Amino acid sequence: MGEFQPTCGHFASYSKNGGNLVLNTRSLPTTYAYEPYHVIQAFEGNQVVFDEDGFLYIMQRNGKRVNISEPEGTYPANTHYYQVTLNFDGVISVSHHSRNPSAFNATWMHFKKIPNNICVAMRGNLSSGVCGYNSICTLNNDQRPSCKCPPGYSLIDLNDKYSDCKPNIQPICEGGEKNLINDLYSLQDLPNTDWPTQDYELFKPFTVEECKNACLLDCFCVVVVYRDNSCWKKKLPLANGRKDSSERSISFLKLRRNISSIGQDSNLPRSKGKKNQDTLVLVLSILLGSSLLIILVLASFISRGFIYHRRKKHTSDFLPRGNFGSMQKFTFKELREATNGFKEELGRGSCGIVYKGVTEVGSIAVKIFNHMFEDSEKEFKTEVIVVGEAHHKNITRLHGYCDDGKKCMLVYEFLSNGSLASFLFGDTKLSWDLRTKITYGIARGLLYLHEECNTEIIHCDIKPQNVLLDEHYNPKISDFGLAKLLKIDQSRNRVETNIKGTTGYIAPDWFKSTPLTTKVDVYSFGVLMLEIICCRRNGDMEVYEQGREILVDWAYDCYQQGRLDVLVEGDFEAIDDMGRLERFVMVAIWCIQEDPSQRPTMRQVIPMLEGIVPVSTPPSPCPFSSTSREVSSIQFVQ
Repeated sequence: MGEFQPTCGHFASYSKNGGNLVLNTRSLPTTYAYEPYHVIQAFEGNQVVFDEDGFLYIMQRNGKRVNISEPEGTYPANTHYYQVTLNFDGVISVSHHSRNPSAFNATWMHFKKIPNNICVAMRGNLSSGVCGYNSICTLNNDQRPSCKCPPGYSLIDLNDKYSDCKPNIQPICEGGEKNLINDLYSLQDLPNTDWPTQDYELFKPFTVEECKNACLLDCFCVVVVYRDNSCWKKKLPLANGRKDSSERSISFLKLRRNISSIGQDSNLPRSKGKKNQDTLVLVLSILLGSSLLIILVLASFISRGFIYHRRKKHTSDFLPRGNFGSMQKFTFKELREATNGFKEELGRGSCGIVYKGVTEVGSIAVKIFNHMFEDSEKEFKTEVIVVGEAHHKNITRLHGYCDDGKKCMLVYEFLSNGSLASFLFGDTKLSWDLRTKITYGIARGLLYLHEECNTEIIHCDIKPQNVLLDEHYNPKISDFGLAKLLKIDQSRNRVETNIKGTTGYIAPDWFKSTPLTTKVDVYSFGVLMLEIICCRRNGDMEVYEQGREILVDWAYDCYQQGRLDVLVEGDFEAIDDMGRLERFVMVAIWCIQEDPSQRPTMRQVIPMLEGIVPVSTPPSPCPFSSTSREVSSIQFVQ
């Protein structure tokens, strides 16, 4: 028997309004609860109960009960465990597990999901819903939701499929008859799809064609939903998106066409430079008495000159300043030839793509920044400055850069073994001894960035994907696009900035109003350490074992219970090295403390890892009031 308590994730359950069981989304990092997406009426109930036969119900004060679920068959409490879990996606799972470990298929069996279809149940006017903003929720066969970006949109965080989606091409507010005449936009059909909030205009009665044209003529409209002769206009950000056969509507998503495919866009707002071009063409026409053809040729030539000049001026504004030693400036042609026309792709992210190339000095990795990415120029400049000044064996070496007006590119040393993530989460696992050596190397690289570099640097995005391995598996920290250099006028190790990083590795400090320190990297390093120890992701949603979804929570539970062998199950090399295993886990737990003042610095971490100084018993890393956990679980065991 147990009672539901407020959780510390995006979803929460409460017993309120006379005992009703209420499921809400919450506005993180606060605890403000949005309107419920599911309510189990209990009237005067005050307890959630499992009885000895495995029935789950709410017991009212008058002795009557309101059933929540009933198992399929009989699973007596003397032979089965029971649990109720509020999952990270807002679905409550009711499960049973045989007490006999040798029983056939002895695992947690889900016999009830609440609500039946969370994609459809989520209809609040606030919050993004189950998935991120601009995303679409569909229900899997196991009654758990799946999130996917619509056509023309992509995930903001590629490592979190539940994150928000952004338009691949930022919309420009163009409306009126010009859109229909110049065919600037297309409409993508999305059957059985709806975003039931963000309506700002309704037309009724309307035909399908009238509905589609209404969106094309309106610069604010990004999608229209048509159902029963009614047409709903919607604007960004789209929330509570869902695709389900019960939705009798069809959505038409507005997508901007490729500009190059429709020719020069004469309807774009004219800049001051464009006005000067028109004036010059008019003067030439009057003086020379030239034909319309000559005027157009001259206009085209002058326009190209203005655009080229403006682009060169623009890119030169963020060229690195100062002496960068052996770092070389490449031309676009040189890098195109070195990569054989950018043929072999090594990897990609939201800000660009990395290709393999070969020069006279050996193999290289060429990172091309995506100019459509909003902060690409800023990240390009940051990487050039940060990596150009960093010289350490555990920091990726930058050979040079290119910014000749066509592309922004960085030329790095090529590391043959790729990212650490492929060895932690792939089929090929590294030995325990090698993983510990990699941990030492990453720690030394961070210490160099924080305290030994000419300028103190906060990396802001420490994760396995940003640690590369050379042919000898030596780790090198890479991808400094989000890094923050500490300015002279700031106090040492203090900086204030917008939230940066990757979900699962972001320190709670980002969500507080206090100045940030290098301790945000220490937190990310602690999460990374646990992933290196266990060879599994933090927040692995493919794991359905109760309590193991969030690695940082599970690791602390295993440590507290003295069951570190469970944490590295099957890794006998790690189990045989129990002293170092325990020390590494303890250091990791200290690093992920919610209070940054309790975390060690990287200078303190290294001797702790090496066993030079003793490691004291760490406290719980996440007090119940924390908002940093993303999965909330409520267990009931009889």
